[in-house]
Amino acid sequence: MPQEKRQELLNKALSLPLTPGVYLMYNKQNTVIYVGKAKALKNRVCQYFRAGNDHTPKVAKMVSLVDHFEYIVCENEFEALVLEASLIKQYQPKYNILLKDDKGYHYIEITPYPWRRISAVKQKTRDDATYLGPYYSASVVEQSVSEACKVFGLPTCHKRFPADFGKTRPCLNRSIGLCSGVCSGRISLKEYEESVDEAIRFLKGGYQATLQALKEQMAQASQELQFEKAAKLRDRIRAIEKLSDKQKIVAGSGKDQDVIAYAGTLEQGCFEVFRFTGGSLTDREHFFVEAGEEDPRAQFLLQYYQGNRQIPPRILLDKPTENMDQLTAYLAEKRGKKIRLFVPQKGEQRALMQMCIHNAEERLINTAGRKSREASVLEELAALLSLPHPPKRIESYDISHTAGDENVAGMVVFVNGKPSKKDYRRFRIQSFAGQDDYGSMREVLSRRLKEYEEQKESGQGFGVLPDLILLDGGKGQLHAVLPLLRERGYTVPTFGMVKDSRHHTRAIVGEQGEIEIKANRSVFTFVTTVQDETHRFAITYHRKRSGKKMVRSTLLDIAGIGPKRAEALLKAMGSVSAVAAADVEQLEGIRGMDHPSAKAVYDYFHSENS
Repeated sequence: MPQEKRQELLNKALSLPLTPGVYLMYNKQNTVIYVGKAKALKNRVCQYFRAGNDHTPKVAKMVSLVDHFEYIVCENEFEALVLEASLIKQYQPKYNILLKDDKGYHYIEITPYPWRRISAVKQKTRDDATYLGPYYSASVVEQSVSEACKVFGLPTCHKRFPADFGKTRPCLNRSIGLCSGVCSGRISLKEYEESVDEAIRFLKGGYQATLQALKEQMAQASQELQFEKAAKLRDRIRAIEKLSDKQKIVAGSGKDQDVIAYAGTLEQGCFEVFRFTGGSLTDREHFFVEAGEEDPRAQFLLQYYQGNRQIPPRILLDKPTENMDQLTAYLAEKRGKKIRLFVPQKGEQRALMQMCIHNAEERLINTAGRKSREASVLEELAALLSLPHPPKRIESYDISHTAGDENVAGMVVFVNGKPSKKDYRRFRIQSFAGQDDYGSMREVLSRRLKEYEEQKESGQGFGVLPDLILLDGGKGQLHAVLPLLRERGYTVPTFGMVKDSRHHTRAIVGEQGEIEIKANRSVFTFVTTVQDETHRFAITYHRKRSGKKMVRSTLLDIAGIGPKRAEALLKAMGSVSAVAAADVEQLEGIRGMDHPSAKAVYDYFHSENS
């Protein structure tokens, strides 16, 4: 950030009041990139722009992108805390990390009569279906539907009833007792629909309500001497009890409650959430956050219970957090009933909390372990290639074609040693036709740099330069790209990845020659992974384009069918095989087709020489 801009922002910050409030940082595109709260707005915002302040790399990057800021004065610190959570949810700022990626809602879908089916879905897509939900956790929905289908013998296959009755033998689920074998046609519609009704009651009421109802039905069946029906109900009761025992963890009095624990290092933290219903652990969630100067628990609670997530009557925390009384009142008002927010000190509740803390610590250790391994590999790679620092962002390029036809390129991105698929890009070679791998690589890098120059103010996607460029190829590809980088004034370290005669990674090549990497097992494995992923991505795109061209060329062989009609046929029918199976009337009904062209298509696929 230029010194003049920093001073301008500092002068504006010095005019802020010494009251609680929320501030919003904007970039040049007028996009909110950070939302924060403060006990004293003036003191907090000034800290960002005073010269000499030692910011973390993340904060320093955020500050460098700030163009202007706005603020909202609040009555007290808690009001600022609530407003901050609301604005983070609204704007999803890049530099706020707590729960900014909303999860979608999930539903249980029940198709209409007859032969209803129960399944887990992400969206309401049918007007004629009934839906239970929404539910916040996908695992809860999928597990509940799976258990209901197993207990009540409902099919989970894609067969249609009664159309597929008796067409094939019942599947393995029928043999092991997980399905009643509806496809055999031996189950009456009435019996099947009764099972579906029971499954729905099970999904709505849970274990205890269903067990009570089934026990009453079993007792009545026994009194009426319907022993076969009673035996079937007994088996269902046992199946539910088995599921319940397998899943159940007794939590005190068995009330609904959430247990929330936090484990953190100087760089990263992890929240673990156990959700209990009726004393049973029904869901688990975890959230990784970047560690900050302030206790993140209050902000986490506000963001976690925003939206439609159900608030239980009791919430257990591992440690007290700021504004406990105000948080309790706020969540109780949101729930519409009283809640209790507390830190358990002894007994079963403390044991549950210790278990939750342990899980948060384990997740953090495992993640830190993976990150340390990746960091170690990047450090070794930097030392091997004489880089000034470990490469955070690596971009790798590969060209793919068939004898110069459908010439394309793929760019894959690794960030902190892991693939960042949202940053992958595909390129169609545009400046020439035919086979020229060096020219193709030069065109792709030229377009990449042009995109950077146009988007660098955004600091995202193409607006970020890589710390290392790897090219799939040897000296030829390298010497095609290095002059281009120098002409544009860029000094990004660039190397080629050399393969042996069996197309396996062999070495890295730089301006000074080849660098042997097989002796360093971790670097060799990492470079091989990057090269294989780049090749896979590029060749997949090439095959996709080649396949489309071959499909179009098949239709273009037909008299009277040009590119537009070929595209219209494929768009309407979906595939060449569907076009071949259509009759003249169907073909004639496609936009752009007339009777002679439809007849020509039909004759082409139905002639003796077809």
